[in-house]
Amino acid sequence: MTERYGGLDGSFAAQLEQYAEAAKETMDLTFREVVIMVGRRLVTMSPVGNPDLWKVNVESQDKAGAQVDAYNAKAASINAAIAENSSNFTKSGNLKRGIKYRKPLTKREQLENYGYGAGVRRVGHGYVGGRFRSNWQLTTGSPAAGEIEDIESAGETLDRLVLAAGDLSAGEVAFIVNNLPYAIPLEYGHSSQAPGGMVRVTVADFQRIVEEAIRIHRA
Repeated sequence: MTERYGGLDGSFAAQLEQYAEAAKETMDLTFREVVIMVGRRLVTMSPVGNPDLWKVNVESQDKAGAQVDAYNAKAASINAAIAENSSNFTKSGNLKRGIKYRKPLTKREQLENYGYGAGVRRVGHGYVGGRFRSNWQLTTGSPAAGEIEDIESAGETLDRLVLAAGDLSAGEVAFIVNNLPYAIPLEYGHSSQAPGGMVRVTVADFQRIVEEAIRIHRA
């Protein structure tokens, strides 16, 4: 009996092993997909610094704009008073010599006289945004330490995270961190571009992310 059926157990075991390997591969792919999707959410939601939106620059431009408006309003008032006084005009309807309407400020005059205009900043000259977005780092085993100095495009950062996720296996612990000192303030509403943060929004949507990753890699 043993000789007659010898080897069949081995064949069945091989089939089980093959199924287990296929299931493990699917689990690994799903895990990587989840990590990549989380990383993509964090990168795309990350605010990119814009000095035009910084409080000190907004307040400075608001003040300069108010001064420009006040000047133009005064000019309009003077012009209205001139127009209402018939003694300011000749019989032909022209303004008498020495009387002139006051012109509103040109954009050049607004800039030169009051420092008002697009791109005018009290602080942030030469600032290049994107460092926060570029500082998302993916590691396994332990969180990454330190900061990334290079400023990458969103695509470059995503490519780096995808590459780092390439060897992940189900059961490993993956860390996606941002070590910049202003990461916590940005997460808790410091930027108008991401008032609800990035991590908290992604965590709230995590179940849907997992379900989508499972759907993509379902056997």
